[in-house]
Amino acid sequence: MSKVEEKRVARPRRRLSPVNAAAAGIDIGATFHVVAVGEDRCEPPVRSFPTFTSDLRELADWLSEAGIKTVAMESTGVYWIPVYEILEARGFEVLLVNARDAKNVPGRKTDVNDAQWLQQLHQYGLLRASFRPREALVRLRAILRHRERMVEYAASHIQHMQKALMQMNVQLHHVVTDITGLTGLRIIRAICSGQRDPAILAQFRDSRCKASTDLIRAALTGHYRSEHVFALRQALELYDVYQAKIEECDRELESALVEINRDRLAAEEPLPKRRDAGGRNEPHFDVRTALYTLLGKDLTQIHGLGAYTVLRLVGECGDDMNKWRTSKHFASWLCLAPGNKVSGGKLLSSKTRRSSNRAATLLRIAAVNVGRTQTALGAFYRRLAARAGKAKAVTATARKLALLFYNAIRFGRDYLDPGADYYEERYRSRVIRSLHRRAAQLGLILTQAPAMVESEVS
Repeated sequence: MSKVEEKRVARPRRRLSPVNAAAAGIDIGATFHVVAVGEDRCEPPVRSFPTFTSDLRELADWLSEAGIKTVAMESTGVYWIPVYEILEARGFEVLLVNARDAKNVPGRKTDVNDAQWLQQLHQYGLLRASFRPREALVRLRAILRHRERMVEYAASHIQHMQKALMQMNVQLHHVVTDITGLTGLRIIRAICSGQRDPAILAQFRDSRCKASTDLIRAALTGHYRSEHVFALRQALELYDVYQAKIEECDRELESALVEINRDRLAAEEPLPKRRDAGGRNEPHFDVRTALYTLLGKDLTQIHGLGAYTVLRLVGECGDDMNKWRTSKHFASWLCLAPGNKVSGGKLLSSKTRRSSNRAATLLRIAAVNVGRTQTALGAFYRRLAARAGKAKAVTATARKLALLFYNAIRFGRDYLDPGADYYEERYRSRVIRSLHRRAAQLGLILTQAPAMVESEVS
């Protein structure tokens, strides 16, 4: 036997040492949950519990008797929420893990095996907890998501109103920007009340409407059939119902923000001047002041981020950026960072991962909006869109906005926009330096064209 073989035989095998000895794993289901603990904790080590509240409390009692301190579970639909909240209230450390990080061994797919696999992975510290904000922000996030759903339902009934108008050949949505504006709603309510004379309907035009009275009168000359008016009336009533529900959500949001800011002192510096006018779907209360008290910074000064967008970002990401070690970790969590798929020393792919992260979606929408502005971020978006396409430009600009959001909350950094001209000049200087460097490597010297010199002097 050679010396190399002797060393290989004598080398002891490394064994994983438990990190969380008092760990349990739960396979979440719709009608029952399977819970696994260590084999040395109790007999049997695996039990099933129905999903009724009394059974979930019994589950917590059983884990306490087994000496369990920390529990891991997969984020399956919304079925995990009651288990998570009950166990967290009982003092357990609960880890909500992504199913992608806890895949079972192929060929052994049962509920019992899933629970035991989660318990084993968590025992050896091989699972990462998904992000979940603190309790007060969980309530805020739930209300915000519910409000967004109400806005979507209301939007669907706007489409129903447009369809009914088109079936009557009433071209209202072609002459007014928004049929749910002052002019549009006045006319629709009059039609539902029985008015058919286009001259009288055109008198409901608001003075700020760009379309003339004659144009609106021509558009309102339609074929009013009873079945289409009936559909229009019901769509309008449902739209009004959802608008009322949205107002209730606004009051609940305001109450949640007051509760969050109860123990916080108002910022000493006055709130800066508002940069944007705000959208029509924003809450009907002073969101900026509440956010200024919560964060200590006015993040609406960042181009592309309005008050409602910042509120939703806080609801999704929280107000404590210490959860992420650096801004790069934050961008990676949002799936806005380039991938790093390497094999054999070669980069196979740098595509960003697909994600349904709501915060990333908000930042992408903000990136599209900021691309229309005469700012440094807007110039960056347009330059990258021309070179690499709009999809990559949206992702790259969204990442820049994510870094600005992170640094403003964690380090209190102010956002200063140098302007589009500054960015373009800086980019031009960088390109010129690169060209001079490449020319020098080839033994050449670059000189500026005389025509350009004369034009610049003039």
